[in-house]
Amino acid sequence: MVVELIAAVLSAGALYFVAGARVVQQFERGVVFRLGRVRGGVRNPGFTMIVPIVDRMRKVNLQIVTMPVPAQEGITRDNVTVKVDAVVYFKVVHAADAIINVEDYRFAVSQMAQTSLRSIIGKSDLDDLLSNREKLNQGLELMIDSPAIGWGVQIDRVEIKDVSLPETMKRSMARQAESERERRARIINADAEFQASKKLADAAAVMSDTPAALQLRLLQTVVAVAAEKNSTLVLPFPVELLRFLERAQPGPHPAVEQPRAATPAGPSVPAPIPEAAAEAHPGGGPPEDDAEELSADLRETLAADPLLDAVRPQRPPDVS
Repeated sequence: MVVELIAAVLSAGALYFVAGARVVQQFERGVVFRLGRVRGGVRNPGFTMIVPIVDRMRKVNLQIVTMPVPAQEGITRDNVTVKVDAVVYFKVVHAADAIINVEDYRFAVSQMAQTSLRSIIGKSDLDDLLSNREKLNQGLELMIDSPAIGWGVQIDRVEIKDVSLPETMKRSMARQAESERERRARIINADAEFQASKKLADAAAVMSDTPAALQLRLLQTVVAVAAEKNSTLVLPFPVELLRFLERAQPGPHPAVEQPRAATPAGPSVPAPIPEAAAEAHPGGGPPEDDAEELSADLRETLAADPLLDAVRPQRPPDVS
């Protein structure tokens, strides 16, 4: 009888131990409710006991939760319709508040993230959504974290993942980017032309001082063209090279122009040039003494020519 009683007590104790034994994981915290009220605070990780039937323990996960926010469609401040999706990282810091103050903290955080995301879209411009996401992420984090503090939840980070634009807006942005790149290309090309013109002007100044440099440059061009093993060679012949060759040739000595008497009715009589003066100075004009002698001989010849008497003007008689 006594043995049976002891066995029954041991069995009841074992059953009580098994029914009241609980194990809390390292990443969890336990909240014990005794007859509907929180009892004994939060249970730490490890082995713990509760009173069966009377106590009820709920475990809360303290790990960081990654929650995607569904894509929200909205109109930006500059009247562009976009779809934006995001992701929220949060964790529970107060297990009792997460169980008592809110029915489902995950669903509450999700709804608050969607509402805040739509609000951010309406307050921002399209350029901010595309290029200034860090500032928008901070603003979105503050908007979600403010009510989440009372739920025992801490928002760790909020990130905007993607911004979907209409096809017409994508084409407009592509044309804008193409025009911008074309503008830059034209500016760079114009700058290159300006710098090249300066260098060419300097080179032209040097070549004008040294005309032989132009001929050397022409020969270098011919060598560069001939190196391609072409069957046809186009040789540019600049006008400056003609001028250089013209200046390089020695000019003729100025010849002595002999006066010529022309008669309107008869043939003109050329003035004879003394052969002695021409033989004495074959390469140029006669000296001053020879010129005086030539002029005297020419006057005598003209005075003795009978053909010139007919055309020589007669002086009127002197009436005194």
